[in-house]
Amino acid sequence: MIDLALLRDDPEGIKALIQKKDPSFDVVRLAELDKHVRSLRHVIEDLRSEKNTLAKQGQQGVSSEIREKSNKLGDRIKEHEEMLEQSERLFKDLYLRCPNLLADDVQSGGKESNLVVRQIGVQPTFDFPVKTHVELTKALGWVDFEAATAMTASNFALYRNEAVRLHYALCMFMLNTAQSFGFAPVLPPFLINERALEGASNFPRFKEEVYAVEKDGLYLTPTAEVNLANLYRDTILSEQELPIRLTALTSCFRREAGGYGAAERGLIRIHQFDKVELFTLTKPEESPQEQERMLACAESILQKLGLHYRVTLLAAQDCSFASSKTYDIEVWMPGQKEYKEVSSISNCTDFQARRCAIRCRAAAGEKTRLIHTLNGSSLALPRLVVALLETGQRADGSIVFPEILKSVSVGVS
Repeated sequence: MIDLALLRDDPEGIKALIQKKDPSFDVVRLAELDKHVRSLRHVIEDLRSEKNTLAKQGQQGVSSEIREKSNKLGDRIKEHEEMLEQSERLFKDLYLRCPNLLADDVQSGGKESNLVVRQIGVQPTFDFPVKTHVELTKALGWVDFEAATAMTASNFALYRNEAVRLHYALCMFMLNTAQSFGFAPVLPPFLINERALEGASNFPRFKEEVYAVEKDGLYLTPTAEVNLANLYRDTILSEQELPIRLTALTSCFRREAGGYGAAERGLIRIHQFDKVELFTLTKPEESPQEQERMLACAESILQKLGLHYRVTLLAAQDCSFASSKTYDIEVWMPGQKEYKEVSSISNCTDFQARRCAIRCRAAAGEKTRLIHTLNGSSLALPRLVVALLETGQRADGSIVFPEILKSVSVGVS
């Protein structure tokens, strides 16, 4: 959630910042509801004060006039409390849908305004017709989409043989890399509650994208970011504890309600995938450099794997709901003949911390302040697998994997 004090102090300026990111969001309505809720609270306080004054007068003897006035005040208080409850409900729903404010160096516009910061390596060339990962894995018997569809539904994947070993080798390789950058491993539950999703900013705005276990009131986690954002909920941390760096390998579950195009066949966009997540809680003044550090961690994986990629600074309307500033890492996929995002490194400033009530203080007795949270994929497994398969393909249909993966305990052959 954004700081309401900013909206109250500079409504026009904050309106411009919010609409830079989401032109459809009704920030005027948010300001009106905020003002209305505060006004109702003041009215109720005044009415209660007046009723208390009458009660004190009644201590000397309750007259019919005092009794009548008290009853009328009671009715008015009840009426205004009902109005307040309804207004607070409307306000909270809209407030929780308000996007985070953007950093000053984020460009206006949508995807067309994304800025390529750097490119690493060169696009691989081939002296034979390049195949897609779908063609390669089908011929090798490594990924079975038909079996996954039969036992679950479309847009799920079942890995076999060498693809399984590749999957787990990458998992261990990425976890080891994250730990070398100081991120402590966490293995959270894959089921989460509604409060956790609201705290991480997935609810209410993205509720339709999450798989629900309705009987138990739980949900399948769409990303470990949700779990890690809630690990220190309602906590006051010492500034000496910060930064706290965490990493988690989880399966992620997403409905992806927008549908699947021909360019997103196979493993490009599926409902269940594994991902190594990076998450940091830090002091506000240190979050910009922490974002660069997280970016370096994710990039180091692609560099060690010898994959060609680029780093892009996202424009305003391409940033995620909770993000103030986001870098995307996009890897080159020869079979797709395009770059695809494998990581987003986002600084969410105090947006999630305000929802989760995570604060810090410099010393005992001093005033607390909200921390900043950052998150990033390091990396998403399916698209990384696609890049490795399509980059490492040979004319005979075989795949050559990077040597570094062969040294991992469950490494590929």
